[in-house]
Amino acid sequence: MGNTIHIQPLSRIEGHASIKIELDDQGNVDKTITHFSSIRGFEKYVQGKPAEEVTRIVTRICGICPWHHHLASTKAVDGCFNAKVAPAGHMLRECMQNMAHIHDKILHFYFLAGPDFIMGPDSDYSVRNVIGIAKAAPDLAKRVIKMRQLGQMMMEKFAGKVIHPVAAVPGGFSKSMSESQRRSLLNDSRELLDFAKFTIAYAKENIFPRYPDEMTSLGTINTGFIGTVGNDGSLNFYDGDIRLMKPDGSFNDFNAFSYLDHIGEHVVDVSYGKFPYAKSWEEGFSMDLDTPKGIYRSNCLARINVCDGISTPIAQKELEVFRNNFGRPAQHTLLYHWARLIELVYACEKTKELLENNDITGGKHRLNVMPQAGRGVGHVEAPRGTLIHDYTTDDNGCIVTANMIVGTTHNLAPISMSVEQSARLLIKNGKIDEGILNRVEMAVRAYDP
Repeated sequence: MGNTIHIQPLSRIEGHASIKIELDDQGNVDKTITHFSSIRGFEKYVQGKPAEEVTRIVTRICGICPWHHHLASTKAVDGCFNAKVAPAGHMLRECMQNMAHIHDKILHFYFLAGPDFIMGPDSDYSVRNVIGIAKAAPDLAKRVIKMRQLGQMMMEKFAGKVIHPVAAVPGGFSKSMSESQRRSLLNDSRELLDFAKFTIAYAKENIFPRYPDEMTSLGTINTGFIGTVGNDGSLNFYDGDIRLMKPDGSFNDFNAFSYLDHIGEHVVDVSYGKFPYAKSWEEGFSMDLDTPKGIYRSNCLARINVCDGISTPIAQKELEVFRNNFGRPAQHTLLYHWARLIELVYACEKTKELLENNDITGGKHRLNVMPQAGRGVGHVEAPRGTLIHDYTTDDNGCIVTANMIVGTTHNLAPISMSVEQSARLLIKNGKIDEGILNRVEMAVRAYDP
């Protein structure tokens, strides 16, 4: 047996993981293991808690996407209590959901993935970071920081808290939006849309063309995809059916309440996380690169693949360009970055669209709800994928059982496969350097885990 390479910790990701690459005597890859080390246990923490309190507890699952957990949880409690949602409350929830996508995508593209592309994957690690970007392109860095702050502060301006939100409640939203707030947020959304258009144009002209080999080969695997679509099959972050697409592009749609009929959760001995797979395909689970079984991917590339179209005009045009270049479904892993910028444009356009509708400030924002026994499944599209909260309550409205599938969890098996594909592609006859190992990390960072 040859050497063992450890990449620990994986850098510039939002969670915790490490990689072990075992080489044979010739210095070629024999085996790769990707360890996902974080364990949260929230499915147990929430048992016995009043369901309306759980919507505020689960925001601690992730400091980057607390709003998405907050909203998926609130939708699950709606189901448990058989609650109707006030129309204005529904719009306010959807508006917050799309706002929360904006600053997250700016964070990933510029702060986490950006150093690999702007500074170059072979650049020294001491400058391959956001500080390096700030020194190399100070004007761009200032604008990026301003825009990400604007994306966060517009949420705080209305809902009170960006991190650990409490604003959504069963039956709707805890407060109404004033006309002055609507106008202020609308102006903010227009500024962010201008920045989103600049970002995708900048990336298409100055970043992606510089790395044709990485964009079309690094971490590429052949899988299915999962995401949420509206009634017309269009991209939707907040509501709709879940679409599960096979690698050949065929798909079926299902209501989130029946997710257990379609998704299984596989347990591996090298990870604390469960590895979801497509149970309804009836082919089992395998991460073999040549003949994978039951493997699908989530997150932005998945959503761009599964949707029939995008309801906002600028993002739809970008989707058409993307599909003309890469087809449907697109399988190249680093295309996650391109897809993420299409979604950034969509999130800004959708936020602007919702704020242009005067109904968001009118009518009831919350309907009365009574705690009761029941089961509810709430789902939204978190930046990292389809997020599912499944609760059962007792007669007092307290949680009896809970199951959660977090967005990144869908991608644990695909990430492991992309790591193995990248390592086998790049490491030959014992030749290893920092640039090669950083490219292995780049295959992981594409998923924004």
